[in-house]
Amino acid sequence: MLQCREDVLAFTNQLVNIESIVNTKGEKTIAQYLYKFISAFPYFSKNPSHMTMSQTIQDEHERYNVLAFVKGTKGNSRRTVILMGHMDTVGIDDFNHLKEHACFPDQLMAALKREELPASAKEHLDSGDWLFGRGVLDMKSGVASHLYLLKYYSEHPEELDGNIVFLAECDEEDSSHGVLSALKVLKSWKQEHGFEYAAAINSDFVSPRFAGDVNRYIYMGTVGKLLPSFFITGAETHVGSCFEGLDPNFIAAELTKQIDYNPELCNEAFGEITVPPVSLKQTDLKPSYTVQTALSAYVYYNFFIHSWSPKDVLVKLKEQARIAFENALNAFDERYKQFSSLSGEPYFKHPWQPRVFTYEEMEQQLVMEHGDTFITHMNQFKESLMEDKELDTRMFAARVVEEAWNWMKDKNPAIILFYSSLYSPRIELSGKNEQEQALIDALNQAVESIQPAYPHPIVTRNFFPYISDMSFVALSDDEEGIEAVSNNNPGWGTKHYVEYQDIRDLNVPVINIGPYGLDAHKKLERMEMSYSLEVVPNLTNLVIRNLLK
Repeated sequence: MLQCREDVLAFTNQLVNIESIVNTKGEKTIAQYLYKFISAFPYFSKNPSHMTMSQTIQDEHERYNVLAFVKGTKGNSRRTVILMGHMDTVGIDDFNHLKEHACFPDQLMAALKREELPASAKEHLDSGDWLFGRGVLDMKSGVASHLYLLKYYSEHPEELDGNIVFLAECDEEDSSHGVLSALKVLKSWKQEHGFEYAAAINSDFVSPRFAGDVNRYIYMGTVGKLLPSFFITGAETHVGSCFEGLDPNFIAAELTKQIDYNPELCNEAFGEITVPPVSLKQTDLKPSYTVQTALSAYVYYNFFIHSWSPKDVLVKLKEQARIAFENALNAFDERYKQFSSLSGEPYFKHPWQPRVFTYEEMEQQLVMEHGDTFITHMNQFKESLMEDKELDTRMFAARVVEEAWNWMKDKNPAIILFYSSLYSPRIELSGKNEQEQALIDALNQAVESIQPAYPHPIVTRNFFPYISDMSFVALSDDEEGIEAVSNNNPGWGTKHYVEYQDIRDLNVPVINIGPYGLDAHKKLERMEMSYSLEVVPNLTNLVIRNLLK
């Protein structure tokens, strides 16, 4: 067993002390610090070409990844394990009056002793085995674990029959520019140094799955995440004549009722099930107050997948949207009849029918009707939208759909379904090939070695349940699945683009062995030190040795 607790704790504190909130200058600062820190290792003083600080590409922010590798001298194996983790964190505003202490664990814990805390948090604070602070759990202690192993093998390359690559990436908490840019470096090193990537080990945090859950989880593969989005048009009317039009917010509300928390939209694979979708935004697109009903509404949902492809999700949600639209029209009709009965005013049957299109279907129709005139206009419109740097990918996509809708000849109410953000691909690790099975075996052997000396069950599951950069080192989707994303994202090629071929070229099986704790992204974020600083580095090390032996 490596006696690593104090070193990993020291590395964790050093990283946490650097405020590296995503999309701020702190991401550049922490990369520079880490690069300088690793450069001082004697191995890298002698081999400066074995590390790099590389800037992200196609990124509005200046930020960097830090990559380094150690070539083992025990044998001539080209097999290589990637150790990956992100340096950025979410913001610190939730710390309120304790904000100045958020990145200084000792100060924060001293201040928290004077606060009223939930019983479990107070117990952890008093125990001496929990570290509090922004990034201690998500996921600077994980990066520190990998940093320890990089340093160890830089001092003991003779123990390594193969190679390790250390990757500390930026921008995991927003758009994954970091890992997507790092793929270029990993591919170039593969060619230049003959690396045969055997596996990637991520070190993102793990937490209990439910109250009272004492398991410490290791994950093989990861959940996929989509952001299905809906542009909803109605029929505008004055609020004093409300039944002469159709409020798109009414349809949007019915759509959310149909999709939110719907167990039919949970995806099962290998006996594990995703949580159902939930809305992340619901709004109309009126720019200011008027007494007219809105022309359009916009709503999008988080959607996790284990085995479904992005194309499968479009098919399922198109049907859900049709059901919601029909329910909304039926409710409208019923309420109109009730109002007519109460008021004595005549009832007129509405002319609308449920209409649902994917963005690809609408675009194909418009190209057929308007040809190059439409294509040229939309290209120019997207370029003009790109000048607004405050417009995020999700609202950019909505504006593109809104503009395209203006070209539709039939303006009757409709729902347009599309994707408006990054697709984080699902990854399954099933042992379907020799490389996957080798990683599974190496992990199982490592757990069997460590478990007897650790009091809590170390349990392996198939899908990491949170969004992570694990999604971008392998690809389980076929071309058709990826095309469903690119063909239905209105910002594709302008505001948003992912070189999925880079992921397919790397295509390395990945697992997650990460620090254990609670309340990531919250004020009481904390990690258990015994597991995170001792078990995690040793488990990771055993997997490396089992893979490379």
